[in-house]
Amino acid sequence: MSAIMFKGERAILHEAQTDTPVSTPGTTVLAFPSLTTTVPKEFVHRAAVAEVMLTSWKRQDDTHFAVTAQWPRAHSFFTPSEGGLHDPLIAAETIRQVGSLLAHAEYGVPLGHHFLMWGLDIAVDHGGLLVGDAPASLELVVTTTDVKHRRGSLSQLGYEAAVLREGVPVARGAASFSTATPEVYHRLRGREDLALIRALPLTAPASPQSVGRTSPVDVVLSPVDGPHRWQLRVDTRHPILFDHPVDHVPGMVLVEAARQATAEVLERSSMSPLGMNSTFKRYVELDAPCLIEATHQGRSADGGIESVQVTARQNGTEVFACLVTAHTGS
Repeated sequence: MSAIMFKGERAILHEAQTDTPVSTPGTTVLAFPSLTTTVPKEFVHRAAVAEVMLTSWKRQDDTHFAVTAQWPRAHSFFTPSEGGLHDPLIAAETIRQVGSLLAHAEYGVPLGHHFLMWGLDIAVDHGGLLVGDAPASLELVVTTTDVKHRRGSLSQLGYEAAVLREGVPVARGAASFSTATPEVYHRLRGREDLALIRALPLTAPASPQSVGRTSPVDVVLSPVDGPHRWQLRVDTRHPILFDHPVDHVPGMVLVEAARQATAEVLERSSMSPLGMNSTFKRYVELDAPCLIEATHQGRSADGGIESVQVTARQNGTEVFACLVTAHTGS
């Protein structure tokens, strides 16, 4: 379970415009076609505008939405691979942002409510992830699959998304989460000291090259005794993984841990996942050790794909699981 909260009063319904009329003294009204901006950062639970991937949205009917997004050619954390591919985890972050956008902008969830992530799945086509000579402009076809309300307010949302680049599918994904008022969230957390929670002292990182990173700052695993076992390394100063203050470990930190653990298990520093199926089971606390373990699950019948199962345990309880797939030898 991963919860996200961003402070605010209430959501403001908005539909992105494609033409912006502008008038100046002594001139006629002009229209600038297809001006692009990001959606409000609060709608996707980011503090930095630079971390907002989504650029517009439009409701098509009760269950279908059209969303647009843009991926930069370079990013400080979602770095392109050695083969010049966009990081598959930028697709995961984009699909995650879709859920909070729709919840606030289309279902009226106030900005002060909490989001509890239960699942996040992605699959990518590496051929469509090549970094071009301009940022990648994307269209997302979103279908809601599980919409529940309680006392007139959205309580749960599940959705699927197909990511298209120039009309060609390059990724697909699914996610599900529930929402909670601040009062309900505090009861669910079961802690009276949420405002006082501080992360454990920062532990030493694994070798960046062994887990598919180039900088120790971006490593989220610390070595412990035994093969393919690590302690989750929680650096609350990281400007991307901890974009704003939180009282628990964000879900994308766990997804990144699964990617890094898989890179070490497969002994490929340049490993780029084909798919990641993530399940969030409980909150991961900042102030208690979290053990990450990875197990190689073997290869597909044709030998072209291999998979790794990654789990996270805290206080003896499994809190997160992710099945990662990758091309053999890639």
